[in-house]
Amino acid sequence: MTGQWVAASTGVVGLALALDLVVAEPPTALHPVAWFGRLVAPLDRDWAHPRLLGLLGALVLPLGAAGTVGGVVAVASRSGLLASAAGAGTALFLTTSFRRLLTTAGTVSAATDTDLSRARADLRALAGRDASSLSAGQVRSAAVESAAENLADGLVAPLCALAVGGAIPLAIGTSPALALATGAALAVWVKAVNTMDSMLGYRSKPVGWAPARLDDFVMWVPARASALLLATAALAPTSLTRASRWVPGVPSPNSGWPMGVLAAALDVRLEKPGVYVLNPDGALPSVALARRGVRTVAVAGLLAYVVAAAVLALPEVMLS
Repeated sequence: MTGQWVAASTGVVGLALALDLVVAEPPTALHPVAWFGRLVAPLDRDWAHPRLLGLLGALVLPLGAAGTVGGVVAVASRSGLLASAAGAGTALFLTTSFRRLLTTAGTVSAATDTDLSRARADLRALAGRDASSLSAGQVRSAAVESAAENLADGLVAPLCALAVGGAIPLAIGTSPALALATGAALAVWVKAVNTMDSMLGYRSKPVGWAPARLDDFVMWVPARASALLLATAALAPTSLTRASRWVPGVPSPNSGWPMGVLAAALDVRLEKPGVYVLNPDGALPSVALARRGVRTVAVAGLLAYVVAAAVLALPEVMLS
């Protein structure tokens, strides 16, 4: 079974990567994440007890999404391990975003040199900040920051969830098909939590308090894993130590790690005006350094796929 499971593990992750490279993302109307967003949207209103409603939503909606996808993959497993791997790989693809992140960050960075107005407008697809008064360097900074942060949110977190969610059940004797269903369900749960946070997790929205706190918990490991992957991709191990000096100044307990490591690896200043500054002694990134930052995120993302496949395969290899 070891050879079959290693092939299945590689196939799950490889299928997700292949679909991302070929398709990038399904149209919004057909994207399950957009469907989930429609379920979350009714929570975004004034409630008599907003925190309680937010807590119930954070508990029920992600579990519902995870249970649905896990159930579909489990049903597919009746046709064999290959069908289960195909279902889990498709689920992983739908919970991740890699090519579009790299393309958008690269396009925004390049546009700052030729059409700053367009770069500011296109930045909205990456960062939820007012870009109307940002300089070219600040727009590039925002693109690099978003590439690093979204590496953790949009790729490493679902990969971690699938790998760990599949490996642990397999290690305790669960069938390979059920292990893949569990991993796919956990990846969907993580994506659902992150989606709720991105829609509701603002100080101005009390209903988003529970989703935001849950996302802080869920992202603790992926953010730090992303920082390690970025340091490895940049061949800059000391960037982890340097980043640790600036992370306390970032309001998020997690996003400062991948952003800070990339700031250190590129030796550039990354900032959100009025909120935080990473590597304050550096200069804002040039177009060339911004492109290098996007390439570093690309290498770190590919490493994340490889590591996820290895972690998923590890229990069967060790027990053989």
